[in-house]
Amino acid sequence: MSTRERSPAKEAPSTSASRPPPAQVAGGDPSDSSTCSDSHKWSRQSFTKPSTTGSDSIGCVHGHLSNRAALTLYLQNETTRAELESLVSSGDTAELSKRFSTRIAFGTAGLRGPMQAGTSSMNDLTVLQASAGLAKYAEETTARAKERGIVVGHDHRHNSERFASLTAGLFSRRGWKVYELKGLVHTPMVPFSTSHLGAALGVMITASHNPAKDNGYKVYWENAVQIIPPHDHGIAAAIEQSLEIDEEAWTPPAATDGWDGTTELVTLYMEMVLSLSLHKSTNSSSPLRFTYTAMHGVGLPFATSAFETFGFSPSSLLVVPEQASPDPDFPTVRFPNPEEKGALDLAIAHADSRGSTVVLANDPDADRFCAAEKREDGKWVVFTGDQIGTLLGAWALERYRQSGAPIDKLAMCASTVSSKMLESMAKKEGFQFRETLTGFKWLGNEMQKLEADGFAPLFAYEEAIGFANGSTIRDKDGVTALALFCEMATELARAGKSLSAHLDALYGEYGFHATSNSYFISRDPAVTNRIFSLLRFGNPDTDSSTASPSSLKLPTSLAGYALTTIRDLTVGFDSGNPPSFEPKLPVDRSAHMISFALGSVEDGKGDGDGVEVVGTVRTSGTEPKIKFYLEARGADRAAVRAKLDKVREALGTEWLRWEENGLVKA
Repeated sequence: MSTRERSPAKEAPSTSASRPPPAQVAGGDPSDSSTCSDSHKWSRQSFTKPSTTGSDSIGCVHGHLSNRAALTLYLQNETTRAELESLVSSGDTAELSKRFSTRIAFGTAGLRGPMQAGTSSMNDLTVLQASAGLAKYAEETTARAKERGIVVGHDHRHNSERFASLTAGLFSRRGWKVYELKGLVHTPMVPFSTSHLGAALGVMITASHNPAKDNGYKVYWENAVQIIPPHDHGIAAAIEQSLEIDEEAWTPPAATDGWDGTTELVTLYMEMVLSLSLHKSTNSSSPLRFTYTAMHGVGLPFATSAFETFGFSPSSLLVVPEQASPDPDFPTVRFPNPEEKGALDLAIAHADSRGSTVVLANDPDADRFCAAEKREDGKWVVFTGDQIGTLLGAWALERYRQSGAPIDKLAMCASTVSSKMLESMAKKEGFQFRETLTGFKWLGNEMQKLEADGFAPLFAYEEAIGFANGSTIRDKDGVTALALFCEMATELARAGKSLSAHLDALYGEYGFHATSNSYFISRDPAVTNRIFSLLRFGNPDTDSSTASPSSLKLPTSLAGYALTTIRDLTVGFDSGNPPSFEPKLPVDRSAHMISFALGSVEDGKGDGDGVEVVGTVRTSGTEPKIKFYLEARGADRAAVRAKLDKVREALGTEWLRWEENGLVKA
């Protein structure tokens, strides 16, 4: 455990409500109280002056944490108290109900949501309850969990340090060994440390590239990979059994047992980074100048250290000063996500002013990586996640070839919504390729399986600019991706090639692949459900969460092209896997996801135009969006782009009927 002193952050919303109240709250006299549906009250007195008799209840909360100590805990945070006093004084029962009528969901991504008072949000209480439930579940399911311990890290967001301290303190009081990483760390440090220390758990407090109002609680299991079912359900159930939090849990211990290994772990991490380099001895004379933005996050010290560890001269890396230091308000960007349109504008302007031709970017917690290149015509191209995945995948293949190991032992992975370029490379070169569901929780576990089977899983990626290089960290790591990208760009520059030209050459070797990813906004979940029910059953009223695969009436064509395969990972059907027609990937009834293919790149097959299109349409787990991912591949680039555009248009009009259903185009 860390020896650093802990002090509460200036904003650390907290509640001590043990269980949420009913969803509906009736109005009342705002000057006194607001009455809920079961005669409890939102009491102004409850939020301002704890009763000496212990008779006040904390608003309308089932379980009635009603003693004075509980009230004191509930109101000890000034930010939280001010929020609730304002809501009660104004009689805003709708907002109070919204805050307390649901519990923030714990899923495979852990917790993520806005920081505010209430059981539906991120605050001291929900973090402590999540920690208590996580500890309980791990103690019941994992060998020697307390002895092996937990790694806890945090980024720079509002309340991140406090949430990490509360987490570490709760586990410590339960008798766990706690490795609390000192200072601000990038997310990959937690899975790296969890793996290196053999810990039973890892927790990273971050909301990645979410807006400034959000924070999150990301969980890594004993294999140092994000959790997958059934662990998410087990932890969620354990949280429901751990809602009562002891008074002492709100005050993290000021000192611990003396563990102070953060510096050593960072050194070991950088040694791992160095092990990926092929050209350290020549990187110092790179002909390129790179420009880096940390996007107001924690990445700068890790990115610059990795850059120099690879042998590059510090003078070869220009840093965007306005975005270099951690700032939880992200003042220069609308969204702190390098993928967002305009997010790299400041970095590109800085690069232009300094004669730099390559821009590098991490998201705020530095687990993602993005890049841009200035072309010969003076225009900048921002590479997509799929394009970076293609470049880094080809570089991983080159690194593996130089090792002299058998090519059939190399393995790479990509999510099902990512480009099929790695699959095309694997078919031609003879290495293993695996497809997984969306998210590094699936990619990381697949990498572990491949390694157990004797393969070398050197690269995995997802189109949302997440890349894993090597097998030490089975999670996305924007810092290792950055270092390898710089080395690759340097070697290409020595050969007189740009990154764009090299990407074009890869298309020439493995086939041209063009992608088109976007989304429609669907604000009404009922409308979304009806869209997918009509699509898969021909009846908008059929319940996808319970219907049998035998009732499916999935589409057979799109844009006038016959489908060659269709897969439904909600209900559980894959036309490409006879005779059982059961999907090879996991089925999830809680989300909509349909994938398809049409056409063929082989002569005389499909539509006869030599172009194959694959696609997925799915719902977002965190936003009111219907997302789609399309890719066309073939030899004739004009034909590829034309067919891709035609299918994209038809997806919206024929399948989603976006105008009829009131959807909004991105």
